[in-house]
Amino acid sequence: MSTYLDPRYPEKHSDYGDVPEDVQAFLRYLESTLRRSPRTVNAYYVDLRIFLRFMVRYQQQIDKKIPDSELVIHDLDTTFWRTINYADLLEYTIYLKNERNNSRATNCRKVSSIKGFFRYLTKMGKISDDPSKELDLPKPARSLPKYLSLEESLELLKDIQSDFYEREYCMLTLFLNCGMRLSELVSINLSDFKDDTIRITGKGSKQRLVYLNPACVDAVKQYLAARAKLENLKDKQALFVSRRTGRRLSPRRVEQIVSHQLKCAGLDGYGYSPHKLRHTAATLMYRHGQADMLTLKEILGHEHVSTTEIYTHLDTKKLHDVVNSSPLAGVKMPRPSDPQSLPEEANEKDSSDET
Repeated sequence: MSTYLDPRYPEKHSDYGDVPEDVQAFLRYLESTLRRSPRTVNAYYVDLRIFLRFMVRYQQQIDKKIPDSELVIHDLDTTFWRTINYADLLEYTIYLKNERNNSRATNCRKVSSIKGFFRYLTKMGKISDDPSKELDLPKPARSLPKYLSLEESLELLKDIQSDFYEREYCMLTLFLNCGMRLSELVSINLSDFKDDTIRITGKGSKQRLVYLNPACVDAVKQYLAARAKLENLKDKQALFVSRRTGRRLSPRRVEQIVSHQLKCAGLDGYGYSPHKLRHTAATLMYRHGQADMLTLKEILGHEHVSTTEIYTHLDTKKLHDVVNSSPLAGVKMPRPSDPQSLPEEANEKDSSDET
């Protein structure tokens, strides 16, 4: 069974029939009660399926030659949950690190999925003691996001090479000016535009209004004129469509388009991606638009301002200016004019050199 959502219909997913009923109930709880997005729920499904396959192999000492896909886990129930202890969970974290070579951030997410599932089982009375309550989350590495400079952003917009120029230009303009996520961009419908605003549907189906600056308004206007000339338009409400099929572009196709345009601008090989364009928009708004953290939080659709605060660490010019403002910044080491000005110890010869 595929673990990936259909990019054209991100609100739909499989019935998760290859995992136990308790896991299915937990996934429904995440979606209906906690209002997690289908993509987030699908991530929990993937994580828990990996975990259960490991536990079955580990507890039953199944030969590693048997592939994970052949391990039966859909019939696991309360009896199995009660056999899992803290030591088993530690073995799983070692497996994630040593055998799956997961990054620290991925391990953190997978451990979080386990803790959420066992909290749910405890809450529902399936188990009396939560074996994961003492399990620590790996501390994620805090790294600064990559972003394009203002000059690189202008170069990217200037060097677009495509047989659907208006679409690519509009796409990049929205990324660089509005700071939207890849999933948000591909889900835009024509009905989301009103005057100079656009309604963006973000994580957890949360909606926000983002104002369009003149560059965005002009780019959208010119693209819509080119889009109207398509003779095979299928997804009539979708903003960004394929010129060949007339259907909504998938996230993967947008990634390919962005990658190609970065290459055309000589910006490939630097790790840039659609998400890095989002970081670029945020950085430019913070540096050049004097946006405060609360305003930037609303534009980007962050749930907590602490997520947005990472952009305060990106203004290297401001850091440079602050360091240079120190009253000691201009004090330099006196340069001695002759050996007599050196400390006395420096003029003394080592006794071992004397003859």
